[in-house]
Amino acid sequence: MAPYQLTIAYDGTDFYGFQRQKNCRTVQQELEKALKKVGWLGDTILSAGRTDTGVHAEGQVVSFELDWAHCPIDLVKAINSHLPADISVGDAKKVDSGFHPRYDAVERKYRYQIVFLEQRDAIHERFHWRVWPRPEKSLLEEGAGIILGTHDFSKFGKPPRDDISTIRTIYQAKWNFNEHYASFTITSKAFLYHMVRRIVFLLVRLGQDRFCAIDLEKSFDEKVRLPTGIAPAHGLFLEKVNYR
Repeated sequence: MAPYQLTIAYDGTDFYGFQRQKNCRTVQQELEKALKKVGWLGDTILSAGRTDTGVHAEGQVVSFELDWAHCPIDLVKAINSHLPADISVGDAKKVDSGFHPRYDAVERKYRYQIVFLEQRDAIHERFHWRVWPRPEKSLLEEGAGIILGTHDFSKFGKPPRDDISTIRTIYQAKWNFNEHYASFTITSKAFLYHMVRRIVFLLVRLGQDRFCAIDLEKSFDEKVRLPTGIAPAHGLFLEKVNYR
């Protein structure tokens, strides 16, 4: 018996999030079903994080113990052969005993995708938030600069428990643009619940000149009225989890 780490990707459209739930289709449920078919005898896998309903992943990390006599590449092939089309394993490797994909992570990187179109687009909207009117690029970048660093993000999300701090450090917050698309990447050791989607929503509204950048800056320390709402789940990807 040895501990293994998997890097997995999934299209979250038809899942009720990552975490196993009764009477709901989840990523964890489907992955554990596939693992049992290759000899896994455990009760539950560990994960780097629990994505919400509709959120996607390219670099979700899970771990478990398995008695596997073959190489990691064969393990990837074996698990993938039992997974549905909207989940895939990209990498498998043995890890040290005691490895925990959540608590040992030093960085989590998310990407949010936006398409700038006035009319509905059946193809691109599966993985993008359609935004119109188009936000001003300079205002989006100004907003990204404001949230960099260490702040109290209590107005941007909720911690998993009331006794956990809402102070977080953002290492990277960057926009990339082309003609009709934009993507926003954000990196931190950990995020609050709905924090990334709330940040994206506010930056888009800032870019549309719905409120002022100074209000975003003041919101960390003062009572400032900001627009209500969060960006839709289907534009969000857990891109990568980094470890030492």
